[in-house]
Amino acid sequence: MTPLLAWYGDDLTGSTDVMEALELRGVSAVLFTGIPDAEQRARFAERKAIGIAGTSRSETPEWMDAHLPAAFAALRATGAQLCHYKVCSTFDSAPHVGSIGRALDIGARVFGQASTPVVVGAPELRRYTAFGNLFAGFRETVFRIDRHPVMSRHPVTPMDEADLRLHLGRQTDKEIGLLDLISLKRNPADEDIDARFAAPVVLLDVLDEETQRIVGRHLWRRRVASPFVVGSSGVEYALAAAGSGTPLTGKSRAFEAPGSPGPIAVVSGSMSPTTERQIRYATERGFEAVSVSAAGLIEADPAAEISRAVAEASRALSAGRSPILFTALGEQTTTLATTGGQGHRIGRALGQALAQLVARHGLRRAIVAGGDTSSHAIAELGIYALECLMPLPNSPGSPLCRAHRTAAEAPPLEMAFKGGQVGQDDYFVLARDI
Repeated sequence: MTPLLAWYGDDLTGSTDVMEALELRGVSAVLFTGIPDAEQRARFAERKAIGIAGTSRSETPEWMDAHLPAAFAALRATGAQLCHYKVCSTFDSAPHVGSIGRALDIGARVFGQASTPVVVGAPELRRYTAFGNLFAGFRETVFRIDRHPVMSRHPVTPMDEADLRLHLGRQTDKEIGLLDLISLKRNPADEDIDARFAAPVVLLDVLDEETQRIVGRHLWRRRVASPFVVGSSGVEYALAAAGSGTPLTGKSRAFEAPGSPGPIAVVSGSMSPTTERQIRYATERGFEAVSVSAAGLIEADPAAEISRAVAEASRALSAGRSPILFTALGEQTTTLATTGGQGHRIGRALGQALAQLVARHGLRRAIVAGGDTSSHAIAELGIYALECLMPLPNSPGSPLCRAHRTAAEAPPLEMAFKGGQVGQDDYFVLARDI
């Protein structure tokens, strides 16, 4: 079966975000953790959407030049009618790391297209674009992204510019046009819309259900001229919007809670204040906090720190408590570990610790917190594909997944990968008990 849609996520949590958006609307999807081989692809041949989870959000432009052409060629080879380079809905990126502009340039070249649409707004995630500017919700308030209390101070890619044309213009030499919400709501003729795609890059506003539906229709209508799209999961929400007229629209899918498997294990490399609150909330409700030295994990031999943390976490599991191994509580950490690939090393080390706990205790469910952490931790868990098991309430973009592992004897495993900002205070408790 030829899929309708294929996507490459610039990190793991962003990739599961797309899968959830599709599954909520009845579009069957599978997410691979790398370019799948023929046998792996055949196991999920009937899926309408195929994803590949990447790490480009935390990589350099040089890394992108070396790796993204093959990833985009793999998307194109699926025969999907639309292919999507998925970025975070907060659009945080920079010329030197996670460059969305560089990825866009590579994708446009691989797909041989003259104009590339960019869609970022996703009202379901409380992300809105208006006249090219990005706004994002945080707790009870919506902020312009350059005034957002978290993203404006992101430790690696702080968002200091809300006009996405200016922000993206730092990362590509291409001219960037705009289809603003007023123009879209006037319902111009298709040929007038097409004329706006004379620009090599076109940002499309999504503010509400109306603009979302209109954008979805035009993305699908222009799929031959522009088969490669850049944006958040707002791309999928637009394509699946009622009234957009695409084959991805459908009935909402019902999910059944799998039930609590008992104690779980959590690893976190997130420095988000949201994750900090979640850790503190969970430790008051049966979780055991296990502090892990970030400095210890980036030394030449992190094995000793991993062993110490695993031993402490094992004692908690043996006592019926769920451990949370964390390298930071918000900005309280021994090292920021944000440069020189150190975040990669922390993610892999936390993944190794989690893999040991899963194997030692036969855990059926585990959680990884932190977008970059998740992308690098999953490589240590022997997982080659994920399917959406159930979206977690009040936590859009971070579903509980069924993990498929390369080891034939590996028992079933349920996983959730949580971006730093995702979820309410009860996220870890909910993920344990649902």
